[in-house]
Amino acid sequence: MSVWHGNLQKKKRSGGRKRTYRIKRKFEQGTFAAETILGEPKRKFTRGYGGNRKIKALADKYASVTDVKSGKTEKTEILRVVRNPANVDYNRRGVITKGAEIETGLGMAKVTSRPGNDGIINAILISGKE
Repeated sequence: MSVWHGNLQKKKRSGGRKRTYRIKRKFEQGTFAAETILGEPKRKFTRGYGGNRKIKALADKYASVTDVKSGKTEKTEILRVVRNPANVDYNRRGVITKGAEIETGLGMAKVTSRPGNDGIINAILISGKE
């Protein structure tokens, strides 16, 4: 099973069939989402378009958290994933994506990076330690 970003098999607006006029191309091929979870750091390196390397974070337990008021960034341990508004299933499973809210040693933080594409978890502090 694979992910495909081509539109060769789709129908026309009118509902008519689109006949394939060429074979599938490598650049139309996609991949499954990394679905970063909380755990021992694990990375996967993949070849991207144009020969670029993409780092996918499959699991991580540290985040670079920035305090917007002081402007300081600190590497801190992630205690738990509080909520993920991207997907109800990700919320249940504790998958970390951009926009996910995590609890760290410094307090609650919101993920600003894309761990599945950047290979790192960057976050900004949304509330201080009480």
